[in-house]
Amino acid sequence: MRADGRRNREALVTAAAKVFAEAGPDAPLDDIARRAGVGNATLYRHFPTRRALLAAVYVDELTALWDYAELLREQEAPADALHAWLRALATQLAHTRELALAADADGDWYASVRAAVAGLLTAAQRAGEVRTDVTAADLLALVRGVALTSASPDQQARLLDLVCHAVATGRHP
Repeated sequence: MRADGRRNREALVTAAAKVFAEAGPDAPLDDIARRAGVGNATLYRHFPTRRALLAAVYVDELTALWDYAELLREQEAPADALHAWLRALATQLAHTRELALAADADGDWYASVRAAVAGLLTAAQRAGEVRTDVTAADLLALVRGVALTSASPDQQARLLDLVCHAVATGRHP
């Protein structure tokens, strides 16, 4: 990417973060382009969809989640790793509701989240700690629902405990 293209992309992501924080994920994209000092065509050339722009705004958080999944996989028992990562995901989605609201997207960022949970889930299933009929999509839908609907962090924790208990085989506490 040329230097001016890179600058425009960075300006768009910076402007989008501010506009989304102020007005939410449905803020007019025209406002973002204007704040970045570029035209609408430049915005759409870099980010063909609103979801792509949201993913770019939250790429650091998503990268941290991926890295955390890898760390947990190395240091924890499979079911414990899965449950800890699901809690981290729910916390992140609750704090960045815009990302949670776009979580049904099929973009690259969602694929990386799905891959992280799938890897942790497969390991827990192979260890006999999680039911084999549970899918990564099931867990992501449940966690997204918990993140978006919990009235408090305490309720979120209780609901996630229920989810983790529901998917356990009974051989893991």
